[in-house]
Amino acid sequence: MLTEHKQNMMLVINPTAGKNRARDNVFMLIDYFFRHNYHVTVFPTQGKGDACRFVAEYAPHYDALVCVGGDGTLNEAVTGLMFSEKHRRPRLGYIPAGTTNDFANTLGISSEMEVSAEQFCIGDAFRCDIGRFNGKYFTYVAAFGIFTEVSYETPQPLKNALGHAAYILEGVKSLASIQNYHLKITCDGEKTEGDFIYGQISNSTSIGGIMDIGHTGVQLDDGLFEVLIIRMPVNVIELNNIVSSLMFQKVEDSPYIFFRRAKSVTVVSETPLPWTLDGESGGSFSYSQAEIMPGAVTFNLAALPNEKNIPAQQTLTELSADSTSPQASAGGDGKSIP
Repeated sequence: MLTEHKQNMMLVINPTAGKNRARDNVFMLIDYFFRHNYHVTVFPTQGKGDACRFVAEYAPHYDALVCVGGDGTLNEAVTGLMFSEKHRRPRLGYIPAGTTNDFANTLGISSEMEVSAEQFCIGDAFRCDIGRFNGKYFTYVAAFGIFTEVSYETPQPLKNALGHAAYILEGVKSLASIQNYHLKITCDGEKTEGDFIYGQISNSTSIGGIMDIGHTGVQLDDGLFEVLIIRMPVNVIELNNIVSSLMFQKVEDSPYIFFRRAKSVTVVSETPLPWTLDGESGGSFSYSQAEIMPGAVTFNLAALPNEKNIPAQQTLTELSADSTSPQASAGGDGKSIP
């Protein structure tokens, strides 16, 4: 094995993710990847922004990049990749070690570290869309409003017990307690205006572990965001309609929920509007613009997330038997970010 040609892997780890779960499994991961034909260089992050800086500087020199941490660490790794020309971005793997791991669920990546490492090694290339928001990047969601803090702070067992986003609205004691924003929103030229309590611009089936829109036909490589904006209810009947639509995943049918697909979205607010990007603070803006970047990042995935891309239903064992070596790095259009 020592004489075999091995590819070079950049392993970026957030040691504190998941109550030190990433740190405690680092040797297992190095050993696993070494046995599967990789020379591994470990880059442990020490603070916010490290993953982005490491990836921006070193990733183009590697055949593969694997990120170990939560969605915030993945966001930094993806942001770092965007500083390289597309054809120089290595294949990306994600080993979820955070608390929410929204995007890992959408990608079908296991929460078990050794299994997710296996999924990378036997996976196929999948070119995934990425979002750009006022010059920053997000892998799966830019959001504002009532759900953005609670959804990420609430324990997952409670989310599961109460169901999706309904528990948040059910917990509102009065309509007057709901914060709302007067906004002008444009989705690919279509305009709407009004008072809204929540909004998300996403490329994912699940947000914060509670907002599930997978039934709407989300495609991660279609060059389109899913845009979901909830209007301010003016009475209990409207509030109940919104709760029901969220509980039974009928967001497209509610007159109080604006749902569209678009490649470009602008949001104009009378006052600075606080946003989160992939669950982290994204800043406050009176004018915001989100643009989709088609196929910007290439993941290695064992089961591709869109049915149109899945050649066959195979088990990990069957896939492993068919796979002799990791795939070559995918090419691109050679454009760098502005």
